[in-house]
Amino acid sequence: MFRASAGDYMMDILLDWGVDHIYGMPGDSINTLIESIRKVKDQINFIQVRHEEAGALAAAAYAKLTGKLGVCMGIAGPGAIHLLNGLYDAKLDKAPVLAIVGQVETDLMGTDFFQEIDLANLFKDVAVYSQMVMSAEQLPAVLNQAIRTAYDKKGVSVLIIPDDIPKFEVERHARQTSSFYVQSNILPQEKDVKQAIEILNEAKRPVILAGKGARGASESLLTFAEKMKAPIVLSLPGKGVIPDEHPYCLGGLGLIGTKPATVAMEEADALIMVGTSFPFTGFLPENAKTIHLDKDPSQIGKRYAVDVGLAGDSLQTLNSLITLVENHNDGSFLEDCQENLKEWRQKLHEQEQDDSIPIKPQRVIRALQEVADDDAILSVDVGNVTVWMARHFNMTNQKFVISSWLATLGCGLPGAIAGSIAYPDKQVFAICGDGGFQMMMNDFVTAVKYDLPLVAIVLNNHKIAMIKFEQEVMGNAEFVTDLHNPNFAQYADICGGIGYRVEQPEDLLPALKKAISAKKPCIIDVIVDANEAPLPAKITFGQVSGYARHMLKELFQEGTIHKPPL
Repeated sequence: MFRASAGDYMMDILLDWGVDHIYGMPGDSINTLIESIRKVKDQINFIQVRHEEAGALAAAAYAKLTGKLGVCMGIAGPGAIHLLNGLYDAKLDKAPVLAIVGQVETDLMGTDFFQEIDLANLFKDVAVYSQMVMSAEQLPAVLNQAIRTAYDKKGVSVLIIPDDIPKFEVERHARQTSSFYVQSNILPQEKDVKQAIEILNEAKRPVILAGKGARGASESLLTFAEKMKAPIVLSLPGKGVIPDEHPYCLGGLGLIGTKPATVAMEEADALIMVGTSFPFTGFLPENAKTIHLDKDPSQIGKRYAVDVGLAGDSLQTLNSLITLVENHNDGSFLEDCQENLKEWRQKLHEQEQDDSIPIKPQRVIRALQEVADDDAILSVDVGNVTVWMARHFNMTNQKFVISSWLATLGCGLPGAIAGSIAYPDKQVFAICGDGGFQMMMNDFVTAVKYDLPLVAIVLNNHKIAMIKFEQEVMGNAEFVTDLHNPNFAQYADICGGIGYRVEQPEDLLPALKKAISAKKPCIIDVIVDANEAPLPAKITFGQVSGYARHMLKELFQEGTIHKPPL
């Protein structure tokens, strides 16, 4: 009977699942698997990253962007540990990812050998499926189960493979299982739909809060909103579910959201949550009747008290509600919300036109809006840059990827690398702050090595600016938020890419256009105003009070004021 090594058989199974690339670094404890990957290098591309964290973040971003399995790889010990941050990002954002992790050879396990750590416990919390492979015959079935579980549970599966296992031969059909998974069709119970319809028909000021679970149901969401005369507010992961400039869209909610969205929530008498488990419940209505629609029943009512739960697919459940709910003829509440939005957008427009030097970050986002294609890929890092993109970039059909629940700095560049690999014919932008970009900037050379024509826009203010603002709002003096930055444009040139440094507002558009037309990895280093605070859409008294205390501390410098002698 035909026999193949377990490592070679593993590549066949990955190909059956449609895997065409893996992010990782070669090294001890995965050298045997690397040899199997080399044999199929024309079918599975090994993307050599410079840090395993970048590989895991890229795998997570690839899964978020495409819905396909992201795959990353690391050695035992340090490589495995480095993977964790990106894997937690995938876990919290419910992205299907497979992590292939090496281990010392089986006869060395338990001897405290070089780079041996307790991998099973290391990945225990992050993984929906984690398994140590102990025989060649076990590997095919376990690999299928790991991938199937990652897809079904929308999470991280980890395979820990001692380096000797892939060398062993395995019968071609040993423990043969299927390399596919079957999705179920989830619909809410009739009694729950009936209760929801009663609330919807009585609502006078309904508001919809839509998250990423509403993707794929945009038309039905809008039809439902039109029938209800209900404005739509979007969570950050849900940005782009409907176009930002649609008349029913009020933008985001929370500290990075819009004032019209906040006001609408305060006035709502009915809230319909669609595909979101929104965590910042202080921004949700206090007395509104609430309907929560989610495919995962465990998310319904998890963070916020609801009156009715609809466990079902967003598209089909919304279509059912559309056929049953009465037409709402009174559009006065919606019209008030739209008028508030019109005033809000005028203020945003004024900020975007500001010609000040240093450049206002809002001006940078407006310039990006002018050059970005309708189907561009936008990988957004964490920090003040998240606020500017959430408020000032109006999504149409672009794809938007971010670390939403973990909110980890450094996700912007790996996400753009994944975007370039997933969509080689589309514009791909990484929009980063200087702090976030520096965390993963070493992997810009990865973009150069694989000739990925991404454009990294760095908002350079020599600050960890969001933390500076948080310290000030707390009433504290700013401390340890200054950054010492290199010239990122020169860094791009040194790496073999192209760099542009922008210090004048009028140079923004020319630099962006040159970077896009170059079709090479580029960095645009934009010097922006460090004192442009990402003020909340609606400022509370506590925030004003805290900022006043901060100003006093800055003025008097803590410890320099002494009580006068009695």
